[in-house]
Amino acid sequence: MNHRAIAVVFAVAATWAVADAQSPEAPAIQKVLTAIKAQDKGQLAVSEEDGRFLRVLVATSRAKRALEIGGASGYSAIWIGIGLRETGGTLVTMEYDPVRAKELAENVKRAGLADIVTVVPGDAFANLPATPGSFDFVFLDAWKKDYKRFLDLMLPRMNKGGLFVAHNVVNKRSEMGDFLDAIWKTPALWTTIVSPSSEGMSVSVKR
Repeated sequence: MNHRAIAVVFAVAATWAVADAQSPEAPAIQKVLTAIKAQDKGQLAVSEEDGRFLRVLVATSRAKRALEIGGASGYSAIWIGIGLRETGGTLVTMEYDPVRAKELAENVKRAGLADIVTVVPGDAFANLPATPGSFDFVFLDAWKKDYKRFLDLMLPRMNKGGLFVAHNVVNKRSEMGDFLDAIWKTPALWTTIVSPSSEGMSVSVKR
C-alpha cells in the first residue's frame, strides 16, 4: 500500500464515518450497543464516534484478519465485527478481566457476531504467542504503559499494508510517551492521528 493508497483509505474512512453516524444498525446489534452503554456508566472502551470510525476503517481497508487487545465488554469488538462482516473477515479479541471477558462473549453472541468474533480471556502477553498467524488490523486499547510492548510484539506479525490502531493517544498521551515516539520514528510505519472523539486514535500503516 503506497502513500496515495493510504491517503485514499483515510479519506474514504473519514467520509464514511460522517455518513455512517446517521446510519442505524440492525435492531439486535443496536439493542446490545445501547445496553453496553447503559451498563458501563461512562467507562466505555471507546465512544460511539470511535466505534463507527473503527467499523469503516476495517471495511475500507478490506481487513480479513483482525486482533483486538483490551476488549472490555465488547463495544469496540462489535463495531469491528460489523466491519469484518462486510469484508468476510474475523476478529480475535482479548480481555484480561474474567468478568468483562464473560460479558464480552455474551454481548458478541447477542449481537449475532459469534461466527466472526472469537473471545480469548486472560493475559494478552501470554495468549498472543499461542495465537498463530499474521494480521491485517490490530486495535489496541489496553493498559497505556504496555502499548510499546504490544507494538514490539505485534509489528513483526502485521501484514504489509496492515493497520495498527491505538486508542486514547490524545487524552492519555502522557501515559504512553515511548509508544508515541516509536510510531512516529519506526521506519516500517506510516502514522497519522485522528480524533473522531476527544480520546484520539493513532492509525499506523505497515509499509
